[in-house]
Amino acid sequence: MVDQLPNLGREAVMLAEMGLDSIDDLFSDIPAEVRRDAPLDLPAPQTEEEILREAQMLLGENVSVDSRPSFLGAGLYNNYVPAMVPMLATRGEFLTAYTPYQPEVSQGMLQAMWEFQTMVSELVGLPVSNVSMYDASTAAAEAITCAVRVHDRKATQKSTVYVSEWIPPHRLSVIQNYSQGAGIEIKFLCHGDDGRLNLEQAGKAAGASAVYVEQPNAFGLLDEGIAELKGIIGENTALIVGVQPVSLGLVAAPGTYGADLVVGEGQPFGIGPTGGGPIYGLFACSKAYLRQMPGRIVGQTRDSEENPAYCLTLSTREQHIRRHKATSNICSNETLIALMGAMHMALLGPEGLRTLAERNAAACATTKSALLAIDGIEAVHPDGAHFNEFAIRIPNSAESLLNFLDKECGITGGFDLGRWWDGTANQLLVCATDQTTIEDIEDLAEGITEWLEVSA
Repeated sequence: MVDQLPNLGREAVMLAEMGLDSIDDLFSDIPAEVRRDAPLDLPAPQTEEEILREAQMLLGENVSVDSRPSFLGAGLYNNYVPAMVPMLATRGEFLTAYTPYQPEVSQGMLQAMWEFQTMVSELVGLPVSNVSMYDASTAAAEAITCAVRVHDRKATQKSTVYVSEWIPPHRLSVIQNYSQGAGIEIKFLCHGDDGRLNLEQAGKAAGASAVYVEQPNAFGLLDEGIAELKGIIGENTALIVGVQPVSLGLVAAPGTYGADLVVGEGQPFGIGPTGGGPIYGLFACSKAYLRQMPGRIVGQTRDSEENPAYCLTLSTREQHIRRHKATSNICSNETLIALMGAMHMALLGPEGLRTLAERNAAACATTKSALLAIDGIEAVHPDGAHFNEFAIRIPNSAESLLNFLDKECGITGGFDLGRWWDGTANQLLVCATDQTTIEDIEDLAEGITEWLEVSA
């Protein structure tokens, strides 16, 4: 009957069935101040050719990270991705295979996912890894709620979690979003003027559900004190370490110094720093956290003929889609992107990973040395060892320097730390990777020197 009515008639019938008199009644729960009464100011209809032409014009406004010297990092890093990775990832077997609910017809995809887990587990030094998370921030938040479920199963009051005061604000925001509805109180671990964790004050975190720190931290600073943290907070408090995975080619795996859970941004492996994504998060843990682990896990078994076989194990998708009763909010993952990371890691191998880490570390050290040789430029953490990036203090605002480098020199000079924290408007986070050349570094140093002269 409804299908035979004109549009207005259908609307009236549907409203009547719901016991409503008008469309306004239907949307009455939406606050009046966010409703739009006037029609949207939209352009006239366009042909396909017109839409494509306009889209190309808008896309042309973007500046590709590979089209000019770029020293922008702050969480996404431009490492070289072998041409083999996108070639393999765009094969139909991977590109069209999403969620393998029927393992018997998805053995190739499941095996690839299992290989990814194995490589992540070996990389971070923990026995268990899942198939991936959305990104590093959701991985960190999920690790915290996972730790709380393990350590505070019978809690009758708020659980307490300590996090580093220098984690990026966007990551802290995600952690707070996950925590506020779960009865978790977030407290902060202090760092000294040298950027390192204050281990004397870290003792106050003993007895908390979890501690979350990053290695390297948001300034690219490697903190050797984190290796002592587990001994300070004790076995009853989970140590969660956020990592830059390429650094693990040189830096000790967190599992070797007591980390219970390790998370991170997998983007440096497999994909470039795309404009907002997609990216993927890493998540690994010790066996004590396995049953409360978010996401999906692929296990290796044998079929009826004793051949190796793979299947989803220990966790069902359904346990993550039960609203407030769910184990986690992750009911999917970034499988294709994660498999690109697995392909990259497999092509590198242990020796290739170490070489990549050395190239990143060398580029960072060379850039740091060149910039600190300029009069008026100071290191924020002069005595620290850095990986990928470091912070410098400049005489004027970082924003003004970045604008000058962009417009006058055609250089993306780094990240303005004033966008993250108060009191850091004159600090610039500079990143260098294996794709940074000596010529890039020289151009940046010349551009900064010119800016200092102009702004003097």
